Amino acid sequence: MLLASVLVCLFTGVFSGLQIYLAQLVSPDFHAYRNIETAFMDAGQVVGGSALFTWFGAMLIVNSFGCGLTGQVGAARLVYTMGRERVLPAKIFAYVDEKRSSPTYNILIIAALAYAGAMLLSFERAAELLNFGAFLTFMGVNLATLRQFCFMRRPGERRRLLVDAVLPGIGFLFCLVIGWNLPRPAQILGGIWLALGLLYLAIQTRGFRRQPVTMDFSEM
Repeated sequence: MLLASVLVCLFTGVFSGLQIYLAQLVSPDFHAYRNIETAFMDAGQVVGGSALFTWFGAMLIVNSFGCGLTGQVGAARLVYTMGRERVLPAKIFAYVDEKRSSPTYNILIIAALAYAGAMLLSFERAAELLNFGAFLTFMGVNLATLRQFCFMRRPGERRRLLVDAVLPGIGFLFCLVIGWNLPRPAQILGGIWLALGLLYLAIQTRGFRRQPVTMDFSEM
């Protein structure tokens, strides 16, 4: 995993935790919030009145546009790489508009899916579905780490029980417990999406009899 991705997760976790801690000091009774989705703005109103409340709202709008556009372009590039490596149909997902030098089809597909999700899912349901996918991915990463470094060690390689077995095992169980306790709709929708992916992989590998296509992340 790229170092930048790890640092983003680290800094986001630290500063988000600090912000939540400060908001808790300002307004300890979370039951007093009228809407949990605007709780941080309500905490800002306690500190700076209506002016800070309005400023927080404006910042959230600008931030939403920035994060949405960045996520859309990043996802389009990732899907383009998958199309280029033949993981997904190259005719659609590896297409690049010559005039704009952009994967136009991917941007439009992701925009349509994002719009449909915004219309059909509430913020809470979308967050739950996102968490299901994230924890499922983390479980796969921990299992892959356990398999690679604990059961497929190179000859003569030193065994590190804590790093190679215990920590990935704890990480897998931790994510499994949280994912198991997510709301049922998120599990159902995430399970359907996972089943579709497995079905596509089975078709691509002719019933898992061929080696699946791997991606080259060197240009990501």
